Amino acid sequence: MLITPGHLLAQINSPADLKKLDQAQLVQLCQELRQFIIDNVSIYGGHFGASLGVTELTVALHYVFNAPYDQIVWDVGHQAYGHKILTGRREVFHTNRLYKGISGFPKRKESEYDAFGVGHSSTSVSAALGMAVASHYMGLEDKQHVAVIGDGALTGGIAFEGLNNAGVSNTNLLIVLNDNCMSIDPNVGALKDYLTDITTSQTYNRFKDEVWNLLGKLSKVGKNAQEVVSKVDQALKSALLSQSNLFESLNLRYFGPVDGHDVDHLVAVLNDLKHIKGPKILHCVTVKGKGYGPSESGNKTTWHSPGTFDKITGEIHKKVYEKPQPPKYQDVFGHTLVELARQNDKIVGITPAMPSGSSMNIMMKEMPDRAFDVGIAEQHAVTFSAGLATQGLVPFCNIYSSFMQRAYDQVVHDVCIQNLPVNFCLDRAGFAGSDGPTHHGAYDLAYFRCIPNMIVSAPMNESELRNLMYTAQLPRQDQAFSIRYPRGQGVMPDWRTPFEAIEIGTGRKLRDGEEVAILTIGHIGNYAVEVCDTLEKQGIRVAHYDMRFVKPLDEKLLHEIFSTYRKVVTVEDGCIQGGFGSAVLEFMADHQYTAEVKRLGIPDAVIEHGEQLELHNECGFGPEGILEAVQALLESVSRQ
Repeated sequence: MLITPGHLLAQINSPADLKKLDQAQLVQLCQELRQFIIDNVSIYGGHFGASLGVTELTVALHYVFNAPYDQIVWDVGHQAYGHKILTGRREVFHTNRLYKGISGFPKRKESEYDAFGVGHSSTSVSAALGMAVASHYMGLEDKQHVAVIGDGALTGGIAFEGLNNAGVSNTNLLIVLNDNCMSIDPNVGALKDYLTDITTSQTYNRFKDEVWNLLGKLSKVGKNAQEVVSKVDQALKSALLSQSNLFESLNLRYFGPVDGHDVDHLVAVLNDLKHIKGPKILHCVTVKGKGYGPSESGNKTTWHSPGTFDKITGEIHKKVYEKPQPPKYQDVFGHTLVELARQNDKIVGITPAMPSGSSMNIMMKEMPDRAFDVGIAEQHAVTFSAGLATQGLVPFCNIYSSFMQRAYDQVVHDVCIQNLPVNFCLDRAGFAGSDGPTHHGAYDLAYFRCIPNMIVSAPMNESELRNLMYTAQLPRQDQAFSIRYPRGQGVMPDWRTPFEAIEIGTGRKLRDGEEVAILTIGHIGNYAVEVCDTLEKQGIRVAHYDMRFVKPLDEKLLHEIFSTYRKVVTVEDGCIQGGFGSAVLEFMADHQYTAEVKRLGIPDAVIEHGEQLELHNECGFGPEGILEAVQALLESVSRQ
């Protein structure tokens, strides 16, 4: 079902078309753009509140700047739906985040208007500064560079590194701070309070009108523009006598706060800022979900990515199942952590700005003094956890597998070299679905198994997750402990069953067989169960081993396997290079076993977005791919 755009929006296939409109028409265009996003997301799903909040800003930026010559970088890419629609992707927008459709985030190979690919947050300032320095080096002094940073991205450490560097540059860099007090969940930390103080400060508001009146004269003063800029600076510095400004202290000219939903004023301000040389920041105050009642006034975390919904009533559609569904892995994590924390008063929880996504919010609600949201700051989350561990606490640091990549140095340097018992729970391991390659948890098995003093594990179901978490909080030699699990649902756990400690480095044999053995790690092993059941109905018995640990490997079990079977299939929902299958091959080589091994997993390629099963089948380790691999090995046995 294609959504019909409004009259003005239907005429716009590029920013050049947008510039043909009279400025008086921009308010109507914003209304049509916002409605088009509402209409599409309500039917097809996707991120929602963030793009509604920057509708006016998006229109103003493309009306004033000359993209793609001028570079616009969108931090936290789910802000960029309006940008995609205005830059030639309106007619395919209904494929957003669907298999083989357009990406839910800006993506360089998708459009020349996507200046930089984004999915992880806080990268815009650094990227746009790099572009601005390159333009200065090449003598392109008229080229503009804009970093739109919002949805909590300013709490990320790399954003401050970029601000610090930008302040000593002499580049055409405009940083637009989309300040809506939200990430996916509400922003936390001192920076949020600081921005609120700026927004509500009587001192700033008293001087703001004078500043903007002076700035508004830029278009009239011609050669005297620098004199006006100097007066603007003096007015700001007067305001700063009673309240310091973080951005000014970093040598960034600060302008604002301004109403991020007044498109006419935004156009005027952006036109004037184009003529001010050097790095500067425009502080826009916006409302996440602006223009759609239920998202604007309701739970903004829910409306960040609500799925499909009735756009008239605001009722979010829920899937109807014939039988009760098991809880999601993340919910099992959240409830289990609280259950364990009641028994062990040393347990604490840490999340970098994902309390709802990781279900850490369950502990935050029941035990607010023992659960910490540290903002979009994965590096800090890991080292903070290490600090907690030095004092005898038992930290459970929950970070999405993809986001853990950002804190790799801290895992190595601050945790494992110091041999600290930090527990890492890696949510969204394997394919993350429609969020695509920036969010796929493809590499954690490989990048963790090479680090000393690190235990690497993965449960096949939710009951195993509970037992691994129980095992991780027991006293042990001072090693880090990693538990990875996928997005979504698996098998209903029996909540009444007492916790059972799992001996570290032990797997389990699930099924005996003949000729061929399947070795799996984690939830993907449930596909192997399906395959074994299918083959058994045909009178073919295939062995299945759930290894549970990639490091340390269950060498006793592997000796049994390679002493019995000459045909082996390894299955993982991680990268093939350096992952679980590689660990098995290393064991074979070290112990001089001879066997034919077929490794299944994520290939050495960037895999795009789609439903998990679609991507598993595409990469050959869905049920069909496992079955084909086993059958091929069985055929080779019959030929021998």
